[in-house]
Formats: sequence, C-alpha cells, structure tokens
Amino acid sequence: MASDRLWGDRDKGKIVVLDSSAAMMPFEFMIDLEDELTRILGKFHIVVPSSVFDELVRLSKKGRGRKIRLAKPALNLIKNYEKVETFENADDAVLNLALKFNGIVVTNDKELRRRVKERSLKTIYLRSKHTLVLE
Repeated sequence: MASDRLWGDRDKGKIVVLDSSAAMMPFEFMIDLEDELTRILGKFHIVVPSSVFDELVRLSKKGRGRKIRLAKPALNLIKNYEKVETFENADDAVLNLALKFNGIVVTNDKELRRRVKERSLKTIYLRSKHTLVLE
C-alpha cells in the first residue's frame, strides 16, 4: 500500500469514507479497492467511522454465513485506514463524515446512496460485480 494515499497530506487527495459494505467488497467480489479508487480519483485519503468498525466487529462475532466470513478480513483491511471516532449509528456516521469533509462515500447500500445523493454528495459503488463507479 502506498503510504501517501493512506496517511499523506489531506490536501493532496479527496477524502473517501467507507461503510461496512465497502470494507467487505474486496473479499466478496475480488476487487482491489485501492486500485479502483486510484483509477477513479487519483489521490485519496480513506477514513472509516468507528461505528463502522464496531459494526464489523459485531458481524464477525454474531453474523451468519457469508457476513461472518466477509467481516473478519474486512476488519483487517480497515485497520490500515484512519479511524474517526463517532457516536451515531454507522450509516449516520458515514454520512456526517462525508458532509464534514465534503468527501465521497463508498457503499453498496442503496438507502445510504440515496441519502448521500439527497445531500448533493458523491458516492462510489460497485457495478457489474467488478468495477467501481462514481455517481
């Protein structure tokens, strides 16, 4: 991983906020999240709300089937990114961080995508199970 994309100066790239579905995406659909984000955005800085981290911990311990299998490696992935302390539920935290930083939300959650779009922010989501697109 290129450290300038992860921990570099925030003025050098767009803030990207991940939700839990985005964190699990590389393990479900075998895509390289960072390569795809670089293709779309160039430079970026990923942040993850603490409530997303907590949600993945819960899923890794009490999830069922596919969710438990995807949550465990997703937890390891997000440890590489900046964790921002939040106190609301995961979707609200993702939305509020995106608003605060004028960031881009990466999610496959249709309801969260709708909420983000209502606030005139951009989303990145998975299309055709192998490509991320900016909306």
